Amino acid sequence: MAKKVVATLKTGKGKEYSKVITMTKSPKGAYSFKEVIVHNDHVQDAITASKK
Repeated sequence: MAKKVVATLKTGKGKEYSKVITMTKSPKGAYSFKEVIVHNDHVQDAITASKK
C-alpha cells in the first residue's frame, strides 16, 4: 500500500508533498512510528509537532 501512495505522489502536483515518518519511544521502551503526508512548506512544522 505504501508503494501506491509514493507512486501517486510523484505525478502532477504530488511533488509538492512529502511523507514524514517520526519515531517515538514509549515509557516501556518500545518504539512506534507515525506517518504523515504534508506539504513541503510544512515539513518542519510536522516534525516539531511530533516531538511534543
